[in-house]
Amino acid sequence: MPRPRTVNLLIFLATLGLMAVALFMQYVWELTPCYLCIVQRVFVTLTGLIALAAFIHNPGVRGVRIYGGATCVSALAGAGFSIRQLWLQSLPEDLVPACGPPADYLFDALPLMEVIPMLLRGDGNCAEVQWSLFSISIPGYTLIAFAGLALLGGYQVLRLKHTGP
Repeated sequence: MPRPRTVNLLIFLATLGLMAVALFMQYVWELTPCYLCIVQRVFVTLTGLIALAAFIHNPGVRGVRIYGGATCVSALAGAGFSIRQLWLQSLPEDLVPACGPPADYLFDALPLMEVIPMLLRGDGNCAEVQWSLFSISIPGYTLIAFAGLALLGGYQVLRLKHTGP
């Protein structure tokens, strides 16, 4: 059984890798992230920061479970947005919502409290499949990653005994 600290480091490094891939796709391959992509990035980052805090804090049994639960909840929330984007991508063209302005414009032109609901809903841009591998699009791979992160967080919550710091 790996130590809790090792699991937290693994989660943090995984999220770091996920963000590196996302930024590579954005800046090298020039794939523009849609609203739901941005929300998923927020949850990848949040999950990683929770794991990093747990790694640095190195808590006892109760703390390991609390951090593990927070990691699991964050990853499951991100998975929900991945599922939403996959659903949008599966819609017939006539049911896809209208496209909105770029996210940069939204943040410049509107108050934050108006932008957040728009990001959480997604728009027609989120229905576009910009890249796929083995017929799985980016949110499909992100969903797989979130599932793995949630399992690791759940493992931290449910571990039977504390194996040391």
